[in-house]
Amino acid sequence: MSVWFVTGASRGLGAEITREALERGHRVIATARDVSAVLKAYPGEPDGLLAVNADVTEPAQLTAAVEAGLARFGRIDVVVNNAGYGLVGAIEETSDEAARALFDVNVFGVLNTLRATLPTLRAQRSGHVLNIGSVGGFATAPAVGPYGASKFALEGISEALHAELAPLGVRVTIVEPGGFRTDFLSDSSLRTEPAVIPDYTEGAGPVRAALIQNAGRQPGDPAKAARAVVDVTEAAEPPLRLQLGADAVERVEAKLDLVRRELDRWRQVALSTAI
Repeated sequence: MSVWFVTGASRGLGAEITREALERGHRVIATARDVSAVLKAYPGEPDGLLAVNADVTEPAQLTAAVEAGLARFGRIDVVVNNAGYGLVGAIEETSDEAARALFDVNVFGVLNTLRATLPTLRAQRSGHVLNIGSVGGFATAPAVGPYGASKFALEGISEALHAELAPLGVRVTIVEPGGFRTDFLSDSSLRTEPAVIPDYTEGAGPVRAALIQNAGRQPGDPAKAARAVVDVTEAAEPPLRLQLGADAVERVEAKLDLVRRELDRWRQVALSTAI
């Protein structure tokens, strides 16, 4: 039986992971900016659930949530960095304010959560960090570049963290979901920049349209995704990256093929630069 610390637990994949962990007998410290949404799904707050208000952009709130969880359960075994949101807009269309707000949650929110939880995992010399990224953090697309960039940053953080924590017995996995039928494409999780530059109609326009059309029609089952996420914490040798969904696998394979083709084509140029 493990103790889980989940951010963004009030809806979407975070809620599904919380539900799956509880159903397997684990205990969950479920955090959200509005904890009432978590409690609504679990009337009476079952013994295994501790719902706590915590905005990932507020380090003091995260510290308080960790302290409350340790007081209740005595340890933390799995940290799920799930809180985040999407942003639609071509690179030039995206305002500085919107880009910084996005990174405050998707990147710095993760760093805040890690600083609050890792001292416990390090002291235990055990645990598992699950960073919920996106296939868009491995292979991004027009109109979602800033969002993809925030998830690319999470990839880099996760790779380094994996190497830093391995000697301490703490594992790290970044989850790269494709499209899952959550509310991610709704206004509650996806923000759209109002500025539209006509020159980007051809490049970014199709993706904008596809995001609208696909809302509620994503191919992935979030309950199955949650089961896969909980399963990976039980694996003897969990992966650094876990893709979820056939669309995620396809995009990762296409990106790997592209990188290999370009590396081979330009190999001699690369090698010609030695002193």
